[in-house]
Amino acid sequence: MPDLLAPLVAGEADAVFGSRMMDKGGARRGGMPLYKFVGNKILTRFQNALLGSDLTEFHSGYRLYSVRALQQVPFEANTNDFHFDTEIIIQFVLAGLRIKELPIPTYYGDEECRVNGLKYAWDVCKTMLRARVHGMDLCYDRKFDVRPRSYELKLGFPSSHTMALDAAMAGGEVLNVGCGKAALSPALAARGCRVTDMECQPQHSAEFPVDVSRFDQIYLLDVVEHVTEPERFMEELRFAARRHRPEVVITTANVGFFVPRLMMLLGFFNYGRRGILDRSHRRLFTFRSLSTLLVQSGYRVIETRGVSAPFPLAVKTGWLARGLLRINEGLLRVCRGLFSYQIFIRAQALPSVHHLLEHTVENSEALRGRYVSGVGVEADGNHVSQGVGEHC
Repeated sequence: MPDLLAPLVAGEADAVFGSRMMDKGGARRGGMPLYKFVGNKILTRFQNALLGSDLTEFHSGYRLYSVRALQQVPFEANTNDFHFDTEIIIQFVLAGLRIKELPIPTYYGDEECRVNGLKYAWDVCKTMLRARVHGMDLCYDRKFDVRPRSYELKLGFPSSHTMALDAAMAGGEVLNVGCGKAALSPALAARGCRVTDMECQPQHSAEFPVDVSRFDQIYLLDVVEHVTEPERFMEELRFAARRHRPEVVITTANVGFFVPRLMMLLGFFNYGRRGILDRSHRRLFTFRSLSTLLVQSGYRVIETRGVSAPFPLAVKTGWLARGLLRINEGLLRVCRGLFSYQIFIRAQALPSVHHLLEHTVENSEALRGRYVSGVGVEADGNHVSQGVGEHC
């Protein structure tokens, strides 16, 4: 115990695990049965692969934890069964806490083992897969929600961000709303755009701290799903643009994606940290519902595309991610509504009726002014009024 305690005292680790596998052959010399040795090795390799760790053993019970580290993970939500040891390792790794392994001797006596090996292995596998699915933002599990919230830029593969860049007007004025720490802005600027970033996600366009009418494009990437009343928001955005007709570039999650559909079929509807069922989403859309919202809010839809799932971010293995992307791209051509992870839409704002009426009034006043100027003071009110009426 003093040897294991030393790294904690020195501040070199947040947890120290005693490992029976660091001394090659030591576990077998200490009496570990062959089937347990093989099972331990197979499970540990499987768990390292899914978690991206490099521990020599996941299943030792000799562990020391820093109290400060324990306060950073919701371990009280873990199981009361034997695979608790797997769950707390997952929590520490996801939270970025430091685990140090040191070798310990192995002793097997004649005590009775009450662990059902097959059940334990099955529970471990289920836990690892659930944690992996949680990490891919396909299913939420509170006990594994230990990472800070973040949004990653999706470049280098077909994604909503690459589509948004391809849609950029070189030399145009771009308003990037809800810009996620302006991550995409340098890439837009590299395309020749003059970019104005607005980090807030307003409820109404009246809250915009800029003159919307001066922009050629307005980027609303993963924004509309966070707005309480997106219909009103889009209408007021169009109104704020006045007679100018900017193009809006919108991306949002597709709730019709086959994974949420399958989850609901199985009785699951879990909101999560990110992804389609992000806990901060106030509204959910399909292709049809989003297009209808835009048309009814006074926009002309120019282009609609489906976006594949961001496998390179979810699956760290390069060849597997590339293969899954190709499959997803092929399935998009079969059924876009079912296999699109996100929706990409370009639309153009149409002049509002209010501004058309305003424009008519301005033209009428200009015509009246020209008639009065042309007729001069010799014309009486009746002739001027009659002339303006005939001209209109």
